[in-house]
Amino acid sequence: MRPTISEQPEPRLEERHSVLELLDLEELDRDLYRGALVFDDPYPLYGGQVAAQALRAAGGTVPEGRLPHSLHGYFLRGGDAARPTIFRVDRDRDGRSFSARRVVALQGGEVIFNMSVSFQSPAEDEDRQVHPAPDAPGPETLPDAEMPRLFSMDSRVPPQPYPASDFPTRIWSRCVEPLPDDDLLHACVLTYLSDISTGLTALHDGKARSGSSLDHAVWFHRPVRMDDWVLMDLVPLTVASGRGLYSGTIHSRDGVLVASLTQEALFRTPRERPAS
Repeated sequence: MRPTISEQPEPRLEERHSVLELLDLEELDRDLYRGALVFDDPYPLYGGQVAAQALRAAGGTVPEGRLPHSLHGYFLRGGDAARPTIFRVDRDRDGRSFSARRVVALQGGEVIFNMSVSFQSPAEDEDRQVHPAPDAPGPETLPDAEMPRLFSMDSRVPPQPYPASDFPTRIWSRCVEPLPDDDLLHACVLTYLSDISTGLTALHDGKARSGSSLDHAVWFHRPVRMDDWVLMDLVPLTVASGRGLYSGTIHSRDGVLVASLTQEALFRTPRERPAS
């Protein structure tokens, strides 16, 4: 017997909303935008969301045809997904082929995130790739993998380079919604995916563990369609002074390096509280 509507299981959070809704910012004034999509979430605001929205806001202020080639953001306070986020863009410079922008994301009058991002008019010049993509079976051969909190994203997990890791560090992913021919939008979806923050989990030793993201950088080498499969590969580099650093690459389905990233996060041993 088919369940009635009232008996249908409630959809998961990531099934109730769309990444296109997330990136549809409201323009309040010149260089001032608001992320209007709000929802209840038991966790702090996902960093990839605020970074992708900040990039979208910055991209709305540059001359037509200029695309992001790098961004660097700092996570300053935990955000709340149930509150709108305001994005204020500063136009630092518009040159003949480059544009520099700074973005501040605010909730409740406080800065939760800031970003510097640079845009460039595409140039025809030398195009080479030094290393091949990581070895991984095609995504169609792999079972579905749940990636909580990512709207509109389908993911598959190939064999892992760090099998003992708590979470996967090598992941196929794609947007399940058809995306328009808008290279900025695809760069925003890539940024949204890039902050899944599993790159240090291979270093968990039962005591020290990774925590909140501190800063995040992405370099966009070549345009890519994010409604086709991309392979993200994250590599832990070092931990020291309560922080950990990892790097990563994102390759298109046909093995082309489309983006590189680095992220630093807290990496600490929890302190034991004295008995009361």
